[in-house]
Amino acid sequence: MLSCKTKYPVLLVHGMGFRDRKIFNYWGRIPKELEKRGCRIFYGNQDANATVHDNAVMIKKSLEYALEKSGSDKVNIIAHSKGGIDSRYLISTLGEYRKVASLSTVDSPHNGSETVDFLMKFPDILVKTTGKITDFFMYIQGDRKPDSYQVFHELTTDYMKKFNSENPDISGVYYQSFGFRMKSPFSDLIMAFPYSVIKHIEHADTDGLLTERAMRWTNFRGMYTSPEKRGISHCDATDLRRMAFSKKIPSNDFEVSDIVDFYINLVSELREKGL
Repeated sequence: MLSCKTKYPVLLVHGMGFRDRKIFNYWGRIPKELEKRGCRIFYGNQDANATVHDNAVMIKKSLEYALEKSGSDKVNIIAHSKGGIDSRYLISTLGEYRKVASLSTVDSPHNGSETVDFLMKFPDILVKTTGKITDFFMYIQGDRKPDSYQVFHELTTDYMKKFNSENPDISGVYYQSFGFRMKSPFSDLIMAFPYSVIKHIEHADTDGLLTERAMRWTNFRGMYTSPEKRGISHCDATDLRRMAFSKKIPSNDFEVSDIVDFYINLVSELREKGL
């Protein structure tokens, strides 16, 4: 059994639209399986739909908590989707790089979404109204500072181009990025409609929300999928269904039969690097 007993604890940072909850864990079976192998797990506990800045400030508090409870001086951050952008801001702009050993991002929009660019061309009143309605539901969920309208803008290619120039990688922090892809709109019915829209607009492989162009960042490890016809979606990347994708043995390094195995390998590699 692979050991996940890393030198530094792991801080799991969720993406937009969801929060860290005990009853329905955003990360599914993943935390328990990592803990079985010796990994110490903490959570970002940021808002579902707050801005990058506001979420990074919240994650900073969670980081301090993790360091206090673990007695460690650093953490390894594993972040999904927008959580990866929040984490980069935490490290660079908020200056928390001395407390972060590594940042591994999964399906994160590092270069912005061309599909969001297209959608932002709709009348601004429509975008604002959609944001306000979304904020209402996020507030009910527990968000303290929901601002979906601004978050929509933060997912554009122009915003991320500026963000990347202002938040460069910091020497001393190990960065790596990963992506997943669906094989058809029938891979995941939840993602079927956005998958079809993105394929039409960007003509590229996608996890149902983002393409490789958007997800590619430092030490990009590639686009992973499953041995079956379904592939792996943006939701699958955090074990939404709490089950393996396939009983087949992966035929290459970019196939994953169970998302839990992906994270076990990721954390085991961090351990081997002395992190």
